[in-house]
Amino acid sequence: QVQLVESGGGLVQAGGSLRLSCAASGGTVSDRAMGWFRQFPGKDRSFVAAISGSGTETHYVDSVKGRFTISRDSAKNTMYLQMDNLKPEDTATYYCGLDTNAVISIRPLRYISWGQGTQVTVSS
Repeated sequence: QVQLVESGGGLVQAGGSLRLSCAASGGTVSDRAMGWFRQFPGKDRSFVAAISGSGTETHYVDSVKGRFTISRDSAKNTMYLQMDNLKPEDTATYYCGLDTNAVISIRPLRYISWGQGTQVTVSS
């Protein structure tokens, strides 16, 4: 079974940048869509961004469009989330997920594997 491990979270000031990584092991993920979700305290996990299996299609939640960029490196079995111009409201635990097929989905139930999460804190 594929395992996912996130890294790259941390504390940053508003306007700063972070780059999250999601490394997959135990199998190839190049034929599957992958996504980033975040969870605010006391809330359900919510969609942030997703990328198709081929890497040619991406989708973002409106609140991060123009600030976040999702990408993947099939050779490294790794997905990334470049987060620029961070805002305090981006503070959350970020999770990466592996979809059941190659087509993008914004629904958490479509994702069958999750990482352990990485905390992103943006100070004002």
